[in-house]
Amino acid sequence: MKTFLACLLVLSVSVSMSNASCYFLPLNPVKRGDEIIGCYDMKGEPHEFNTHWKTKDCLECSCSNSGISCCTAYATPVNFDEEKCISIFNNTACAYEVVEKADHSKTCEVHEWVG
Repeated sequence: MKTFLACLLVLSVSVSMSNASCYFLPLNPVKRGDEIIGCYDMKGEPHEFNTHWKTKDCLECSCSNSGISCCTAYATPVNFDEEKCISIFNNTACAYEVVEKADHSKTCEVHEWVG
C-alpha cells in the first residue's frame, strides 16, 4: 500500500510539472443570424461553444466564448539512454515509444516525460 501511495504521489507531482505545448486562437465567431454560437478553427471548420475535439495532429482543442485553445495530447520522452535508444512517434496512438535502436521490439526505460 505504501508503494502504491508513493507512486501516486510521484505521478501527481509529475503531471503538475508537465510542460504541454499549447496555443490560443482569439474568437473568430460562427454566427446563426445575430447569435454567436461557436468558433472557427485554423482550417475554417466551425465548432460550437463548450465543445472539445482531437485533431489528426494529436492536439486536444476546445471552443469557448473567448476563442479556441489547443494543447498537445501526448508527452515527450526527455530522459532516457539516447545512445542505446530512440523515441518514435506513433501518429495513430498520439504517443511516443522509446525502443532500442538495434531492436525496435525492445522498449527502453524513460525517466522523465514532458507534456
